[in-house]
Amino acid sequence: MIMIYNNNIQHAIIKKRTYMLIDATIPGDRNVVKKETEKILKFKDLLIEMQHMWDVKARVIPVVIWATGTISKLLRQYLSNTPGKHEIRELQK
Repeated sequence: MIMIYNNNIQHAIIKKRTYMLIDATIPGDRNVVKKETEKILKFKDLLIEMQHMWDVKARVIPVVIWATGTISKLLRQYLSNTPGKHEIRELQK
């Protein structure tokens, strides 16, 4: 498991030489899609470095849920790429 505290990566899943870095946040504003894009761009350099150094695939899975439970349209797609079962309702609690 990778724990990068200064850039807020909280969890990593390693499956078949693919690293999935999970970054979760609950923004105070309503722009969930903007926050999701910021998370992906924030770790772009780290992903490229991991791919070159370790010869693996890497991607960020942003989990952005607004305080009222609003999620982005892509959250289901991101979670479908991670192992296990995921209930959106459980994440929204």
